[in-house]
Amino acid sequence: MPDSSEPKTRFPEFLPYVVPFFVFAGFTYLVPVFSLSKALVTPAKILSVTVLLLFYWPRVKHEIKVCLDLNAVMAGIAIFILWVGLEDFYPKIGFESGFNPFELARGPYVYILMASHLFGAVLVVPVMEELFWRSFALRFLINTNFTRYTLGTFTWFSYIFVSIGFGLEHQRWLPGIFSGLIYAMLLYQKKNLFSPILAHGVFNCLLGVYVIVNNEWGFW
Repeated sequence: MPDSSEPKTRFPEFLPYVVPFFVFAGFTYLVPVFSLSKALVTPAKILSVTVLLLFYWPRVKHEIKVCLDLNAVMAGIAIFILWVGLEDFYPKIGFESGFNPFELARGPYVYILMASHLFGAVLVVPVMEELFWRSFALRFLINTNFTRYTLGTFTWFSYIFVSIGFGLEHQRWLPGIFSGLIYAMLLYQKKNLFSPILAHGVFNCLLGVYVIVNNEWGFW
């Protein structure tokens, strides 16, 4: 429901939600367009988005209340099973997103690349994506003055549209859509952005371990 006590949304209020996301996306799409090396772009991308999230943290921290949410942990595990289990049953979209540090570097830099990618996947990407999709986009599609609406305000249109948009952001769009539906459900249940962030982080951590242990670099 809208909170009438809040003023009309001004442009700067969008920035903490959209700037980290579009900087991350910009780095990502620069790689195939300009044939840039992922060995250079990946650490720069993670560092840039980390700095932006820290800069904007005072303006969004009230939405992220750290707590123990076992439902979110279980959801992250379920999404991992779904993501890997559906692998050969649907066509992928977009460009190949595989990230194999052993093909990109030599010596110790291989493990620096691997660590930076895993750090970004587990701790940076969940915060960045959930701020954009589940905090900003879910409310923006209800009303462009999105700050008038409390976190986790539900409408069928925003729930379905954002979940599909989140899925289509990924090469593996089908489990991506299911993931978006689940992350939003966690937010609706708890009214706390930490719940989808936690589920997202658990999933990315499990997928990262799976990738490294099994050399399944295509998932990265």
